[in-house]
Amino acid sequence: MTLSKIQTIDNQVIHNLGRRRLNPNGAMLVSQRATTKATLTNGYNCLDRVFTYKSHDGVVEESQSTDTPNSDFYNSLKHRVTTADTSIAAGQYHALSFRLEGNSVTQLAFGTSGAKKVTVSFWVKSSVAGAYGTCLRNAASNRFNMRTMTINAADTWEKKSITYTGDTGGTWNKNTSEGLQFQLSMSMGTTYMGTSADTWVTTVDVSPSNQVNWLATVGNTFYITGLQIEEGDTDTEFEHLSYAEELALCQRYYQITSSGGNAYSNLCLLGCYGTGTDQRGVIPFTTEMRAGPAISSSGNLQVLTGVSASYSSLSAGDGLGTHHAGIRVNTSGNLSTGQVAIFRLNNDATAHLQFDAEL
Repeated sequence: MTLSKIQTIDNQVIHNLGRRRLNPNGAMLVSQRATTKATLTNGYNCLDRVFTYKSHDGVVEESQSTDTPNSDFYNSLKHRVTTADTSIAAGQYHALSFRLEGNSVTQLAFGTSGAKKVTVSFWVKSSVAGAYGTCLRNAASNRFNMRTMTINAADTWEKKSITYTGDTGGTWNKNTSEGLQFQLSMSMGTTYMGTSADTWVTTVDVSPSNQVNWLATVGNTFYITGLQIEEGDTDTEFEHLSYAEELALCQRYYQITSSGGNAYSNLCLLGCYGTGTDQRGVIPFTTEMRAGPAISSSGNLQVLTGVSASYSSLSAGDGLGTHHAGIRVNTSGNLSTGQVAIFRLNNDATAHLQFDAEL
């Protein structure tokens, strides 16, 4: 008998307890950008690894909440309607997307005759009961498998488990680009409704025809936590990781620094490339990133020399890699050729650099 069949908890036969959860931040612990964003845009907003599909006339706020189903979880993702959209046009939508890197899902063998089943489980609570669309989809947006998720009672935490048949066709990336995504639709126009029901189709079929319009009323809320995407046809207990592990997994896709006041946060040495205001240096990443990221800055930046300090602006990334960021900084004063200075975020709790390699 194999080891996986004789491991027990409370005298129950269980599956092998190796790393099963494919998605980072399923317990919604990590929120590097902010803990609240009042107006969501189409993209990543607050909580790490949570992408919002947003195209409608309403306004939705995202926050990291401490409303959870039980003591196993401390945080959840919360969406709240602050401006309603009572009539969703055919091409409008509001949905959550959880995107997995191709390297992380090769074992699922999608696109081959050996494609495995995938089970997605999570806790959910909504002020609007009814039918919600869920689906697996590929990066090319030409393979979709839709299943309906029903919330039975408003404002009540419910555990959901949905199993999808593996896709033997289509193109599924197995590199550092997007390999697979799970989508949960909260409002959806008729353009994207269908009846596939665990059948792989090439049209954008992401929700059922009786999909609720969660956006219809100001104050509507939606919570989710304990999200686990795993191989197989059975949902297992949520796999908890330490905060440090979850943060490192999220930092592969996004890293942010902040000074927190007059602190030398992510300082680096700059060398003068030539006499003038163009200085260059290297900032190492906390962990290796998925790809060379986009780099941007906000707040008060400062360059310190042996005798003076000058305020500066980040002009560009220069030779961005997966382990470090080469940066170019424009200073308000000239440095001499070969002169070395320190670049820091200066005395500003909101100042930060951000490195974005999101899927």
